[in-house]
Amino acid sequence: MKRRSFSTSGIVLAKIDYGEADRIFFILTSDFGKLPFIAKGIRKPKSKKRGFLEVFNIVRLEASRGLNLDIITEVEVVRSFSKIRRDLKKMTLAYYFVEVLLKILPEGEENNRIFDLAIFYFSQLEKRQDLKVLRQEFVFDILTNLGFWPKGEKISDFDLVVERVLEKKINSKRVGSKILV
Repeated sequence: MKRRSFSTSGIVLAKIDYGEADRIFFILTSDFGKLPFIAKGIRKPKSKKRGFLEVFNIVRLEASRGLNLDIITEVEVVRSFSKIRRDLKKMTLAYYFVEVLLKILPEGEENNRIFDLAIFYFSQLEKRQDLKVLRQEFVFDILTNLGFWPKGEKISDFDLVVERVLEKKINSKRVGSKILV
């Protein structure tokens, strides 16, 4: 029997408005992989969770099991990556990271290595200036750790390999390729 409530840490990957005051979040958790959650009433001006659940934030959250989606009951920010938010080029690359993670990871499949890699690359994004190289390192590490590419083999066209693996286009690539030249 599953516990009715649980706590975990995670990286907020995406948010979607739902209904009048709710929002659905996709969070890459340390314990359960990528999961959708719902935050009831978060779009109301007096919501206490409002500023905590922002894309790229690492959060600690409490949730209770719902019929379709788990419901976020409490949340606190562990790290916000504020330096990324102040730089357009870094924001572009952060959205690229998020889009790849959203599309490549199945829901509910725990993978601590990918969670750790995501935190590592967001941390690197705050520090580094060689964004084109960082983007390639991210893609290579994600693909090799998920078993889509052999570890010792080089990738000549990163975008082509990612899109073949995903069988989908990466939307943030168009913007990123113009900025990260």
